[in-house]
Amino acid sequence: MKLHKLEGYIQSIYLAEYQDKLLLLDGCSRADIPLIKHYIVGKLHRCFNDLALVVVTHMHPDHAGAANTLRCLTGCKIAMANVPGQWYAGIDGKLMHLTDMLLAKWVAKRMRKPRRNIWYSSKLVPDYRLNDRDPLPGFPDWMALDTQGHTDRDLSLHHLPSDCVYVADLMVKVKGHYIPPFPVFYPNRYLKSVKKIIALSPTSIILAHGGEVFPSDRDYKYLLDRAPKIPMTHWRSVKSKLNKALGKAS
Repeated sequence: MKLHKLEGYIQSIYLAEYQDKLLLLDGCSRADIPLIKHYIVGKLHRCFNDLALVVVTHMHPDHAGAANTLRCLTGCKIAMANVPGQWYAGIDGKLMHLTDMLLAKWVAKRMRKPRRNIWYSSKLVPDYRLNDRDPLPGFPDWMALDTQGHTDRDLSLHHLPSDCVYVADLMVKVKGHYIPPFPVFYPNRYLKSVKKIIALSPTSIILAHGGEVFPSDRDYKYLLDRAPKIPMTHWRSVKSKLNKALGKAS
């Protein structure tokens, strides 16, 4: 297995190459589809439909945005956590879906990226549903790990031969420190997930936002100390800012 890292629209992309097939570790952004195709066809000199499996670690725009379209274009299969229902369900879910795309556009602007269409369906029906410690279909050297907290269906992917773990958004690296992502809907699950990865003691950790890293015990303590005790969500953030603004005005 050879793991290729591509710089995507607002996140890193990891493509695992095998002699007869390819594995995409996450569903990327819709804006990443031309890049993925160019890399597979133009750089690796492979057929686009060698892409056999796309894992969607959670439903945010930079992790699920390309999945449905890639399945249509290549015939690949999609795998995600075995969690019932849709993340963006109901009226609140639709509003959150729009908010998440606006947040992704804001991140792209901060990164000085050109404007791109990142719209994607809020619904995703996978071909495979993965439970904790299930091998990836067709890629038994990879194992799925439940690492919920950021959302209700987060997955990490453990490559057993190299003992590296792709943790998606379980942590992000900012100014040399590892911190929790935003949002964190389930703080208790989040803390449990971080401790799960620490207990695993992998050789390295691969971040969607930060590349391959080698956290120390001090780094982990910094992260654990900042793990939220209450949910950090879009609405709570807006409510807090409104309260502060009203407090200043009174």
